[in-house]
Amino acid sequence: MNYRLLLAGLAVSLALGGCATKPGNEASLKSSYAAEEPRHKSLKANDPIEMEPKKWLVADLETRDDLAGMNGPHNLAGRTLEVSSLKDIRLADKEVILTFDDGPAPGKTERILATLDKFGVKAAFMMVGEMAKAHPATAREVLAHGDAIGSHTFRHPDLDKMTFDAAMTEIARGKDAVTKAIGTDVPFFRFPYLADSKRLRSAIAARDMIVMDVDIDSKDYFTSTPASVVDRTMKQLHQRGRGIVLMHDIHQRTVRMLPALLSRLENEGYKVVTLKYKRERGPATNLVAQAGTKMVR
Repeated sequence: MNYRLLLAGLAVSLALGGCATKPGNEASLKSSYAAEEPRHKSLKANDPIEMEPKKWLVADLETRDDLAGMNGPHNLAGRTLEVSSLKDIRLADKEVILTFDDGPAPGKTERILATLDKFGVKAAFMMVGEMAKAHPATAREVLAHGDAIGSHTFRHPDLDKMTFDAAMTEIARGKDAVTKAIGTDVPFFRFPYLADSKRLRSAIAARDMIVMDVDIDSKDYFTSTPASVVDRTMKQLHQRGRGIVLMHDIHQRTVRMLPALLSRLENEGYKVVTLKYKRERGPATNLVAQAGTKMVR
């Protein structure tokens, strides 16, 4: 028996078995980083990488997708929802909200915006403060495009592994960095890895921030093909019928797969809902809600 091959196979099985969700909490979705540029280092499909802006400074220009054949008219754009809490989101069957985490990433975020424009739809971009600080021009381009913008901490740490005060400092620092980059307040927030707690959620609500949860995780951070990402996302949508979709604008495969995903959504009769923030009058109450994903911690 070749024991080296046996051990290698065991290592791969363990890596793939350690999915991105928290153990014992099937409803809590979790996202992570996965390397895709060979020039960085070789990682397994769901290995995380350290989040540093310098790792994503170089735009990937070698595979610019031709969007000429996707000119309209398109029938993918749905209604606009003005919300002061995620409890205001009542998605009908075949309605989706598109979200992109971890950017902005020059050379990728712009191409995602161009694809969204071709189909006449908007998304929500949950920006890492460190990335927005490094790439303010790209962040402002998202704002000019008319998409919703939220924060995603400053360095993308697992807040569940930090003290409460340190976590709140990280959240505030991220929000401030994105606000400074785009020149306007950002009301939405998403937990890195969806690693939340009731105390953190309550504290965020008290600061007039809306926690953005996830219904459908595309897992575009796995080193799978763009077609696999599309198929995986659509399979979940077929099961749920609607929901908030998680993607990442730092990954080349996401840029490549997005036109195919939007085409599939359109062909199957889905509608992309545009998210707009509407500030409540008076004291903020119950600003933290979950969009179909129940997380009990």
